[in-house]
Amino acid sequence: MSDQILVERSGAVQVIGMNRPDKKNALTRAMYAAMTRALVAGDADPAVRVHVFLGVPGAFSAGNDLADFLTIASGGEGGQEVWDFLLALARSQKPMVSGVDGIAVGIGTTLNLHCDLTFATPRTVFRTPFVDLGLVPEAGSSLLVPQILGRQRAFALLGLGEGLSAEEAKEMGLIYDVVEENLLEQTALAAAERIAAKPPQALKIARDLMRGSREELVARIDIEADHFRERLKSDEARAALTAFMERKKG
Repeated sequence: MSDQILVERSGAVQVIGMNRPDKKNALTRAMYAAMTRALVAGDADPAVRVHVFLGVPGAFSAGNDLADFLTIASGGEGGQEVWDFLLALARSQKPMVSGVDGIAVGIGTTLNLHCDLTFATPRTVFRTPFVDLGLVPEAGSSLLVPQILGRQRAFALLGLGEGLSAEEAKEMGLIYDVVEENLLEQTALAAAERIAAKPPQALKIARDLMRGSREELVARIDIEADHFRERLKSDEARAALTAFMERKKG
């Protein structure tokens, strides 16, 4: 797993890199677990002041590995690793920065809702096709996206599954800035270093005030998780996931 999730330290910045380029960074349960461990360990380490999420060129993340979902939909168990990661995001005590290039589907979009600064490239498209797969929004996105975009734009993203370009996402407040591909990583890391240089306790208080209560967000993630698990067992989701996998084979 060490080659699919790369965790590196650069001074006070912890970089969590998704590195499964052959699958466009589709996340497996093991990858989720590795990222959770990194977040929890970094939060507990006083030497770490900022987390940074990066993908590979052209693919931040294609979302969850649908083979995992299909296994559960077909009667298998598991998936707690996903919810553990989402809760770790919601509860993270330190600022998070993301650099997004290209494909940003499902968790590849909703992860950024928890980040304090997100930079994306012009070729990035944010998409959340949960309903198309017979599923429901996750990561607290049913709460956070309407707060950011308003209800109708949120419905277009989460209900219709319409994509947002990087420029649209910036205009709507979903991300902070759009930068060229060759500048993405250095821009995200430079922002993280600026954050890391701030007085940490003052920054923590300011961040906590801006984010508000975690309880409502954690409660929404739990509610979404219950619906998501139920939907994964449904005939509707099983048919949609199977059809999608068949199209990929074709």
